[in-house]
Amino acid sequence: MKIFGLFRRRTTTGCFPAAAKALSELKSVMSPIGDGLSSGGSGLHLVTFVTSDATLNSQVGARATPLPAMSRLSFSHTLLASFLLIAAILGAAALGGLLAIEQLAVQSREGSRQAVDYSAAIQQLSERTVDMERSARQFLVLEDPVLLGRFRQAHSESQAALARIAELGAGNTASLVEAWQQAASEAADALARRAGTDATMDALTRLPIINEQLATEMRIKLDREGERLLEELETNRNRLAWHLIAALFSASLLAAATGWWLLRPFNRVERAIEALGESRFEEPVAIEGPADLRRLGRRLDWLRLRLADLESNRARVLRSVSHELKTPLASLREGIALLEEGLVGPLNAPQQEVVSILQHNTRVLQERIENLLGYNSAVFDARTLRRRVFALRPLLDSVVAEQQLPIQSRNQRVEIEGTAPPIKADEDKLRIVFANLLANAASFSPSDGVIRFVLTALPGWVRVECIDQGPGVPPDEAERIFEPFFQGSRQPAAPREGSGLGLSIVREFVAAHGGRVELVPSTCGAHFRVELPHES
Repeated sequence: MKIFGLFRRRTTTGCFPAAAKALSELKSVMSPIGDGLSSGGSGLHLVTFVTSDATLNSQVGARATPLPAMSRLSFSHTLLASFLLIAAILGAAALGGLLAIEQLAVQSREGSRQAVDYSAAIQQLSERTVDMERSARQFLVLEDPVLLGRFRQAHSESQAALARIAELGAGNTASLVEAWQQAASEAADALARRAGTDATMDALTRLPIINEQLATEMRIKLDREGERLLEELETNRNRLAWHLIAALFSASLLAAATGWWLLRPFNRVERAIEALGESRFEEPVAIEGPADLRRLGRRLDWLRLRLADLESNRARVLRSVSHELKTPLASLREGIALLEEGLVGPLNAPQQEVVSILQHNTRVLQERIENLLGYNSAVFDARTLRRRVFALRPLLDSVVAEQQLPIQSRNQRVEIEGTAPPIKADEDKLRIVFANLLANAASFSPSDGVIRFVLTALPGWVRVECIDQGPGVPPDEAERIFEPFFQGSRQPAAPREGSGLGLSIVREFVAAHGGRVELVPSTCGAHFRVELPHES
């Protein structure tokens, strides 16, 4: 009974070795009706393709044509050169603004110094004028030579202030200084000649008037100088603003050109990697741009050729496996059918039981082989996505309609709740995802049970939840439930047929879309959650 034990094994590991050993023993036992059987293992060969550098160069079309200067630069060198150019442009604009500001600061400091000097000179002149008038009045009364000396000293000290005021160069400053000196000289002569009070005071009374006029001229001159500085400041500000705008525009233009020059190859690399991930190997990979990115493009094209060879080899192996295993199994089932019909002689009851067991297990083995090949094909098919924009709610309605007959036979009900925005995905593969989830929920849910699909829109994601009322999944089996051929320990009361591949295919197709699927802990039934990326 060793051979029957091999056929009764339901584990997912060791399926092919057990099948091969069973077939080998069946061939020796049933040689009269199975002369053509073989294990089929000798016809499978894997071909390894090795592509040398010379072949790579010929396949990707490497040409020794002269390249532009920019193409000879690497990505890092191009980025560094662009950064230095942008820094030079902005630095030149900043340096020009700094020089202009420094020049205005120097002029402002010089103007402030002159204003302080001129104010001090006017103040000093006013004070000396008061001293001269006081000394003159006292001398006219007392006729003390010391008082005359004080007058002459104050007159002498006023000359330095007059000299600084004369440097102002205002409109009437020179004539006013000359008038002040003339009035002061007349007062000094009158005091020296003892000309009397009227002549002296007439000359001295003109001095405060001239001082006021000088102060007015100084204020006018300083106001004009301040206005000139403000106008120059405004001019420099406008010039600096235009320089900054020109610098920012030039830097932005250079950055945009550099970005276009650098990002264009990256976009092409991204499309090439996406094509390789989706098993589209027809279009050659040709990357333009910096030298290192062009070298990356040649390596990606080499990878494309290698993957194309491997894909062709895989398809050939699958065809060989299908032929080498299915053909002997067909002969084996035909031989068992001949035994069951009694064409080789009548069978007693124990022999009939053995033939029934053989027939059942050969059918199970053939289904296992077909399921394994189908799962392998589905895993590779998950890499090829034909994306388009569609709505999930009509897709779920269609999936429910397709399985309405088995659902109604169990008197079950399917409810679809919530809304979700349209997504860009492979509609056919997501149809298989939701069909497998619905079939799994329907087979485990009891009669009169309710199966719920809940749609939810999240930031950057679309969530679809499938909730049933079946026996659920034990916590220790939550991770293994998505493994191929795994059958959970909690089975429904009604018998069900399943290969244990439906949830595995769900995981593969969801992962191919960049999404995730998980089993959510639930107190009643199974709760599967599928989340797909969504670009709003």
